Amino acid sequence: MKKIINDPSTVVAQSLRGLALAHGDLLRVEQDPAVVVRADAPVADSVAVISGGGSGHEPLHGGFVGPGMLHAAVPGAVFTSPTPDAVQAAVAATTGDAGALLIVKNYTGDVLNFETAAELAAADGKDVRSVVIDDDVAVADSTFTAGRRGVGGTVLLEKITGAAAERGDSLDAVEALARKVIGQVRSIGVALTSPTVPHAGQPSFDLGDGEVEFGIGIHGEPGRERIPAEPADALVERLLAAVVEDLPYAEGDEVLLFTNSMGGTPLLELYLAHGIAERLLAERGITVRRRLVGPYVTSLEMQGMSVTLLRLDEELTELWDAPVRTAALRWGR
Repeated sequence: MKKIINDPSTVVAQSLRGLALAHGDLLRVEQDPAVVVRADAPVADSVAVISGGGSGHEPLHGGFVGPGMLHAAVPGAVFTSPTPDAVQAAVAATTGDAGALLIVKNYTGDVLNFETAAELAAADGKDVRSVVIDDDVAVADSTFTAGRRGVGGTVLLEKITGAAAERGDSLDAVEALARKVIGQVRSIGVALTSPTVPHAGQPSFDLGDGEVEFGIGIHGEPGRERIPAEPADALVERLLAAVVEDLPYAEGDEVLLFTNSMGGTPLLELYLAHGIAERLLAERGITVRRRLVGPYVTSLEMQGMSVTLLRLDEELTELWDAPVRTAALRWGR
């Protein structure tokens, strides 16, 4: 294993220290338990939008803390759910009378621990609600989940709900908006190589030189099937077909297309794949109105990509376009 780390047991804490130094104008890091919080938190009269999950998927979630997106992110150990006390600490650091919305990816540990924290916060008199995102069309269940997994759609959900909170929407409105996004977003991914978790010291799974894992999870969970490697045209067509046919998306739809690197895929290949995806969607009569391309939901150094589609309307487009200022996403003011 070759990684730019010291001790696998301290890799998350040291990474968070560097994040705080690099982006101190946007966020602060609190330790014991570890929480990434907006520098200006708590924000008066604003719903606090909080998310989190295992580390190793950066910039998800800490890279999305800042004005127009998350108020706090709760990082667990690599590929491990954060503990309820850490989620409680995030709620305490950010939540006022307007309440908080917890965005939870559909993994068993995340769901249990965030729900426990929400119940404890409610016992303290705080209005804290949670939504579970399950946008991965690859499988119905996996070793990490009961039901579909939460993957690339999480970024879009965090951005849109964060924009709604920033403009002063109520907790009822932000929660309803979150459920609307969850109903309109779908994703799927493919892996060319395995990630190596630092404390494990070896690849999470084996892939032959001529194989790819179609429908991979962001922790390296098995997908739909292991298939022979294909040229980009065929592989992107396979990915898009799985997503488009699930909702389904239809001719005349307007969408946000998110083409994501799983960590090890260079932008040269990612932009190539994105161009293919736009062409294939146009052939189906689906119009790409907004785009996001880059490594935003990674799986350490895994080579691979995912494709996410969000069906847009005027409200969702306006909130996507709203100003955002985080370490990983910035536009507008």
